[in-house]
Amino acid sequence: MDEEIYADENQFEDTIEMEEVESEDTEEYEEIDSDEVDRVVTALEELSGSINSENIRHLIEEASNSIYYLVYSEDEEEDEEDNLLEEAA
Repeated sequence: MDEEIYADENQFEDTIEMEEVESEDTEEYEEIDSDEVDRVVTALEELSGSINSENIRHLIEEASNSIYYLVYSEDEEEDEEDNLLEEAA
């Protein structure tokens, strides 16, 4: 009986390894439109403003930041802030 369990475990491990190899070979990336990201971030910010729970608001803000950085880098954000400061001066 132990031999059957061991054989099943080996077969399961082989299957997992095959799936990992297949996923590495066929890995594709989705192109994300910045307009869509802007719409989603805006919607999440509006939703966050209507939430009473600090925990839920925090999670929504984390999701919003994660989505934002899918297309925008922190360097771009710093450049925008610098440009706004220069325009104000």
